[in-house]
Amino acid sequence: MLYKKLGDRHVQCLLCAHSCKIAPGKRGICGVRENRDGMLYSLVYGMVIAENVDPIEKKPLFHIFPGSRSLSIATVGCNFQCSFCQNHEISQLPRERGNIIGRETKPETIVERAVKTGSKTIAYTYTEPTIFFEFAYDVAKMARENNIKNVFVSNGYMTEAGLETIAPYLDAANVDLKSFTDAFYKKYCGARLQPVLDSLKKMKELGIWLEVTTLIIPTLNDSDDELREIARFICSLGSETPWHISRFHPQYQLNHLPPTPLHTIHKAEKIGKAAGLKYVYTGNVPGDQGENTYCPVCGNLLIDRLGFHISRIDLEGSACPNCGNPLDGIIHVQ
Repeated sequence: MLYKKLGDRHVQCLLCAHSCKIAPGKRGICGVRENRDGMLYSLVYGMVIAENVDPIEKKPLFHIFPGSRSLSIATVGCNFQCSFCQNHEISQLPRERGNIIGRETKPETIVERAVKTGSKTIAYTYTEPTIFFEFAYDVAKMARENNIKNVFVSNGYMTEAGLETIAPYLDAANVDLKSFTDAFYKKYCGARLQPVLDSLKKMKELGIWLEVTTLIIPTLNDSDDELREIARFICSLGSETPWHISRFHPQYQLNHLPPTPLHTIHKAEKIGKAAGLKYVYTGNVPGDQGENTYCPVCGNLLIDRLGFHISRIDLEGSACPNCGNPLDGIIHVQ
């Protein structure tokens, strides 16, 4: 799906913002879309490398069926090359080794497993769902027919055409806004900033519930000015958009950097609230009060969390029992 022929058996992929022009016998930047004699093929359709039943909070998505299960799947490959990727063993495998591995799985099998495990959502996650778009699309259509919602955990680098194609079946997404500088995206992700910002705006326009995550990496994207820019941009999408501020732990090619100091996480939390965001969360800090959901009107504790575990939900329907203010999102009390 989503490519055009350029002549002389060359093709251009229109799925993500790299817009790769691919010669015969070659692959795109993602390493999983290959030009075979002038036709672009997905090498990962149905090739599931990871499949787990996760708490929806692990995505993290805090405003989609809190406390529910999410059947989570991935294939190998990614259109980013993040120096700090926590799943680099599978996301970078096609690029670093040329390997395409996974268990052949039919879309209906994924949906059947979601039903069997009582999962309210199917999450396309761990790597980048954009690069296994055709498989995600087919699964998502079947999921909808079985009253199961679909969520992307994404770097947000898809094209407008890609988003418009999946939008009728995509209920929610958590998108990483990794920095607010093009220099960071180029150096540490092999990408650019503007397409991510464009995707976030487009998702809101299409009515997809959106939550945003920023992994705060010491010395790289943790300045007060940059955090303010990120917070203001998210608020411009809508003050109801949750911002997940995640603590960095040394990974992959950034093992020389220290974990994010807790005071930096709490500073970012304050910046987000000062910018006008209703919901700001701290991630990778188990036991922190920033994991909880509070009513943005009266401050009442609505959802009490410890890591991915919910100990208490205090809602009347989808509203605060104290003041009646509705909690934003797709809410369902278990």
